[in-house]
Amino acid sequence: MELTGKIIKGIAGFYYVNCVENGMAQTYECKAKGGFRKDKIKPLVGDNVRIQVVSREGKTGNIEEILPRKNQLIRPEVANVDQAVVIFAMADPMPNLNLLDRFLVMMERQGVDTIICFNKSDIVSKQEADQLMDVYEKCVNQVLSISTKEKVGLQKLQAVLKGKTTVLAGPSGVGKSSTLNEIYPDAGMETGTVSEKIGRGRHTTRHSELFCIDADTYLFDTPGFSSLKIPEIAKEELKDYFTEFIPYEGQCRFLGCTHTHEPACKVKEALEKGEISKVRYDNYLQMYEEIKEWEKRKYN
Repeated sequence: MELTGKIIKGIAGFYYVNCVENGMAQTYECKAKGGFRKDKIKPLVGDNVRIQVVSREGKTGNIEEILPRKNQLIRPEVANVDQAVVIFAMADPMPNLNLLDRFLVMMERQGVDTIICFNKSDIVSKQEADQLMDVYEKCVNQVLSISTKEKVGLQKLQAVLKGKTTVLAGPSGVGKSSTLNEIYPDAGMETGTVSEKIGRGRHTTRHSELFCIDADTYLFDTPGFSSLKIPEIAKEELKDYFTEFIPYEGQCRFLGCTHTHEPACKVKEALEKGEISKVRYDNYLQMYEEIKEWEKRKYN
């Protein structure tokens, strides 16, 4: 018997596939057929797949085919995503904006719309919150301010998620799991069920997992990250992923200006006028130098 479904979790070679039979959702524990490994194809959380049922009673099966992907993210490694919500704390821990900018570059490069969600708004002043949000409102479509502890702003976040398949990402300690549990209280219970089966604790996200919030809303919970390597892009290409630079493109004195050392650079002029964030620009320079060093080592 064959079914189609969606991979909601993958652990140690087992894939948990959510299938709908007669209007009822059933999760099958599946292995991927050997041909995938031979063809160097890895099933991903979020993949739509065709499975061969081995046991209906035991809810086991084999993945026979991975259906065409809408997209595939490199990190987090998931498929068929509409958007990303990246959660950072406004304080405790202080936001690592270099890390945030790296994540934004990765998502921009992969063509995924990103919403920034700053948590713990209850422990900073309104002025501090406004300053932080002002930096990023110029480079992404939406910036949200929430307090999971005080249950403030969660309705706006839920509205952003509605009808979309969203990656929920962010570093450890920012309240990502708490936010997920507020949005979808069953998440802790579902994670706990799988954790009991594999004998691991239930509170730390070690693997990407997909939750069905309602009929048309899905949410990927992904492991926290403390560092991100810049994707392999040319240093001259990096500026294309800083969206606040785009209005000045083609206005600099030199064609192909990298906005680093060149004179009569419109981006640097905008920086001096306060139209571009110094924090963002400094992070751009750091990433540019990092790529430059990587290219030097690669080609020498």
